[in-house]
Amino acid sequence: MKEILNVKNLKVQVEDKVILKGIDLRINSGEIHVFMGPNGAGKTTFANAIMGNPIYDISEGEIYFKDKLINDLAVDERAREGIFMSFQAPIEVPGITVENFLKTAKTAVTGETQRVMPFKRELKSSMGKLEMNPDYASRYLNVGFSGGERKKNEILQMSILNPTLAFLDETDSGLDVDAIRIVSQGINDFHSEENAIVIITHQIKLLEKIKPDFVHVFVDGEIVKSGDMSLALDIEKNGFDAYKKEVE
Repeated sequence: MKEILNVKNLKVQVEDKVILKGIDLRINSGEIHVFMGPNGAGKTTFANAIMGNPIYDISEGEIYFKDKLINDLAVDERAREGIFMSFQAPIEVPGITVENFLKTAKTAVTGETQRVMPFKRELKSSMGKLEMNPDYASRYLNVGFSGGERKKNEILQMSILNPTLAFLDETDSGLDVDAIRIVSQGINDFHSEENAIVIITHQIKLLEKIKPDFVHVFVDGEIVKSGDMSLALDIEKNGFDAYKKEVE
C-alpha cells in the first residue's frame, strides 16, 4: 500500500470567503474514501482544490500527490499526474462526440496518440460494462443524455483515463435503482490496489454496494469525524445535527 495523497493543513477560500479551515488527510492506494456532510460544508471545495480549479485559492497548506508537491500545478498538469474529478452536473458539449472527446483526453493525459481501432475496442468494451448503447459514442457529449446516462458517461471517462486518484462528486445523484447498480459495478470494476477513489455523496445506496474503507464528515470547512461505514449508517439514521454541534 502506497501513499497517494497527503494533504496538510489545507485552507481554501473563494474571493474573501474562507471555505476550508485546515484539512489534514492521507489517502493510500487501494482505499475508497467517502465525504459526507451538509450542503456547503466544503466537500466539493476540497476536491476542486486538489484538482487545481483556479477559482479556489489555497491560502495555506500543502498538497502532496505521490510524494510530489502539486500546489502550483495547473489542472491539466494534475490530470497528467493521475488525478480525475467527475462533474456533479455534467454539461452538454455540442460538436464534440463522446468518442473524440475521450480519445483526445486520453492522448493528452497519457502523452501517447491513441490508435483508432484499439481505442474503439477499448471504448466499446467499457461502454458494454456500463450497459451504455454503443450509439452514444458517436453522439455529442452529454447532448440529449438523461441524468443517468450523463453519470454513466462520467464513470466511462474515469475508466478510459485510468487515473490514480478519482474524485466522484455526487455520481449517484438522481440515479434510479438500475443505474445505481450499474454505476456501482463500474466503480468496483475500476477500483484496484493501484488507485484510490473519493466519493462525495448524501446517501448510502451507492456505498452499500461499494463498501468504503473510510467515511469523513465535513462540517463548516472541517473534517469533524472519520470512521468506517457505520458512520454513514449513523448519518442515514440520525442526520448531521450531532456533528454540527461539534463545531458550535
